[in-house]
Order: sequence, then C-alpha cells, then structure tokens
Amino acid sequence: MTQQQLSGYAPTPPAARMENHGSAMVKIAMQSGHDVFARTGSMVAYEGFIQYEPNPPAVRQMASQWITGEGAPLMKCSGDGILYLADYGADVVCIHLNGESLSVSGTNLLALDAQLQWGVQRVKGMAKFAGQGLFNVGISGTGWVALTSRGTPIVVDCGRGEDETYVDPDALVAWSANLKMKGKRSFKASSMIGRGSGEAYQLGFSGQGFVVVQPSEDSTDRLRARG
Repeated sequence: MTQQQLSGYAPTPPAARMENHGSAMVKIAMQSGHDVFARTGSMVAYEGFIQYEPNPPAVRQMASQWITGEGAPLMKCSGDGILYLADYGADVVCIHLNGESLSVSGTNLLALDAQLQWGVQRVKGMAKFAGQGLFNVGISGTGWVALTSRGTPIVVDCGRGEDETYVDPDALVAWSANLKMKGKRSFKASSMIGRGSGEAYQLGFSGQGFVVVQPSEDSTDRLRARG
C-alpha cells in the first residue's frame, strides 16, 4: 500500500468555518477567540493547538435541565487549527444561522459556535399527548451549528404549500423556531401485526421555515458524556 492510494481521503483546505469531510464528519476551522461547544467525546482528530474544557460554566448552568446523573454533555474547544468531530458514524449536517433561530433535538446536537445564544427549553404542547415533556436546545444568532442524523436526512420546506407537515418526534432532528407547531394523536398500522401499542404521536408544523427529519425513530438518550 502506498500513500498515493490514500490520497483521496486527505483533508482539503477549509472553505468555511464548519463543513463536512465526508458524510459522517465535520471539519471546523478553529481560531483564537472563536470557541466552539462540542459534544463531549466527539473529537476524532485535530491539527494545530486546540484545548478542551469539559463541563464549562456555560454548560453547567443548564446540565440539570438537560440530563440527570450523566455529567455535562458538551465541552468547550478553543485554539488555532483544524478540528474534526464525529458521533459514532452518524451523518453530519452543517447549518449557518444568519440572525435566525433553530430548535434542535439534544441528541442530534454535535457542535455550535460559542457566540451563539442557546439554552435548554421544553417543547410546548407535547406533554398532553405523550404524557411527558420534550426538551430541545434553542439556538439563535449568527454562526454555525453541526447536527447529526441517523442516516441521510430529509429537509422539508414547510413554506411551499398550505398543508401541514407531520413528523414522528423520535425522527425529528431540528426545525425553524418560528414555525407553528401542534401535537396530533393517531394509530399506527403496525398495531394490526402486534408491534407496540398502536398509538402514535406526531408533531405538525406550518408556516415559513424548514424541518430536518432523520430516517430513524431513534429515541435512545445519547446525550451523555463519553470518556
């Protein structure tokens, strides 16, 4: 085997603050004074001088709302160089916010620029349908966000028509925070073959904005510190 055989996998010069390297990795151009919050344990490689601070104060303030007994889910990355992040081979989607707001499922958040405003928030309207609350991470401002998806996601533009878009909450990755949302209860056809109780819950979206949906009903709590 020669180095030439592996040349197709070599990194390319950064073209943006955050961008994909392949489908399952994000490459971040780090600069001093422009820190990043990233999922704890998601660093797979880096070039240059980059430092990591687990459980930073900005995360500790929200950890009690986010998870219980698992430690802080995010670390602060700072320095100069190139940082590579991944999450167990999940697909990665990079989004640039320009004064916009995004609501992200906590299990799908990989990284965000530290200057963005963010916080843990309860999604209104779900408790009366599913018997439990749904917590998300609200992100706003100008900067980059990296999300993960269990498989190649679909991005639905809710402003293209008058019909509402309905999504299984376990397949929901993120949505524009300005969208109108409501819950809906129905019955799954799978109840006819004995799979689960048959009762299902969806979130309906309408208005101007988009919804990111992954091809997986992944309800596993993966928002935890990794060593």
